[in-house]
Amino acid sequence: MLRRPLRTCGAVAALSVALLLSSCTSGGTAVKGKAGSGGVGDPLFPALGNGGYDVRHYGLDLRYDVAEQHLDGTATITAKADEDLRSFQLDLQGMTVTGVRVDDRDAEFSRKGHKLVVRPTAGIGKGKEFRTTVEYRGTPEEMEDEGGGYEGWVKTADGAFVVGEPAGAMTWFPGNNHPGDKAAYDFRITVPEHYTAVANGELKSKRTTGGRTTYEWHNAEPMASYLATATIGRFDVQESRTPQGLPLYVAVDPKEAKASKEPLSRLPEILTWSTKLFGPYPFSSAGAIVDHTPERIDWGALETQTKPVYAGAPDTSTVVHETAHQWFGDSVTPKTWQDTWLNEGFATYAEWLWEEHEGGRTPQEQFDALYHSDEDDARWDFPPGKVPTAADVTEPPVYERGAMVLQQLRNAVGDKTFFSILKEWPAKYRHANADSADFVAFCQQRTDEDLTDLFDDWLYGEGAPHWEYEAA
Repeated sequence: MLRRPLRTCGAVAALSVALLLSSCTSGGTAVKGKAGSGGVGDPLFPALGNGGYDVRHYGLDLRYDVAEQHLDGTATITAKADEDLRSFQLDLQGMTVTGVRVDDRDAEFSRKGHKLVVRPTAGIGKGKEFRTTVEYRGTPEEMEDEGGGYEGWVKTADGAFVVGEPAGAMTWFPGNNHPGDKAAYDFRITVPEHYTAVANGELKSKRTTGGRTTYEWHNAEPMASYLATATIGRFDVQESRTPQGLPLYVAVDPKEAKASKEPLSRLPEILTWSTKLFGPYPFSSAGAIVDHTPERIDWGALETQTKPVYAGAPDTSTVVHETAHQWFGDSVTPKTWQDTWLNEGFATYAEWLWEEHEGGRTPQEQFDALYHSDEDDARWDFPPGKVPTAADVTEPPVYERGAMVLQQLRNAVGDKTFFSILKEWPAKYRHANADSADFVAFCQQRTDEDLTDLFDDWLYGEGAPHWEYEAA
């Protein structure tokens, strides 16, 4: 995501304390096993995600009526039990659930806040793969936080704009809504004819029947729920390939086409440049979605996997930032939201490298300008490795000071080792999850320099550090 704060702690806190329990079915016989936990212990978003299972695949069949703003959905979720389960939970905010089946057998279910509690007719043994089908319908909700920001299924004049980060995915499909549980996805999205439905991965088919068009998308590589999209609208679509043969799918709202043309035309060049710096592109396709969004959407872009979503025409630097996220955030995904600087610090540093590539300031000059600036000291409000609250995950320390950590690392280990790290880090954790401790250990293993003070001061220290490494 690019730099605009989504203050979500109020919304998620409200969800986590919701106590109204509405039973949808009753009766049944108790089964053996544990009740899967609601929440995975995320330090910033304790109510997000669920324990007891690991999702392997989502199959989402969505039918959206643009005029009525009504969504009918069927989610088929394939998961593996991490423990013996008598029940488990899914994240789903709003919507009406009309039925749940586990392995083709009707299951009891109930709602508690944004948790859908599922009780199969038989226990699920540890290590067993099981399939849950949830039928649901209604008008998806936008989540408005205490700072006035919006996420979730955001209505536009001609469809819907999906804002998944950090919690909004659960407004349009049930799942394990935490970055620590990644899965493959297949989408089947039916919309009125002449509308386009864009999701992650590759478009496998497009069929129009009876005034409605169905798009089928396949995303084979593991993906966190906050990176999923099903953006719907009237788009100009261009399909092409990079010089290296990578498929590109670019969908642009006609109102944003003129301003988007030049920066998006550089996407193949940016992908080639990024690959030289960060190693092989981690997915089987790339692209972009540029939508004409409501004025209340006051941020720039989302790092949606394979197709970043832009709230209006982006500039070239923003395209660089979101492209870098395909390595840092999408392929290598943080274990918890506390580690989001591993997304944003790297993507911001990519912007610094691009500016130098374009003949502008070096990263050291950009570092110096921030370090010595007295115009805005927000970057020192908290250390990027210890984000204090959910409201702070998109604040300047995560982005700017996160990038400054990397420049200081570069100064400490030298260019050869540093640029090796830029490639080896996303290679080691390709399609996996990592945290700050993993990164610190990874860097220390690649140098004889003692990096303890560097990370203590720049990643975890309070306030502006009072020392700097000299550039190597």
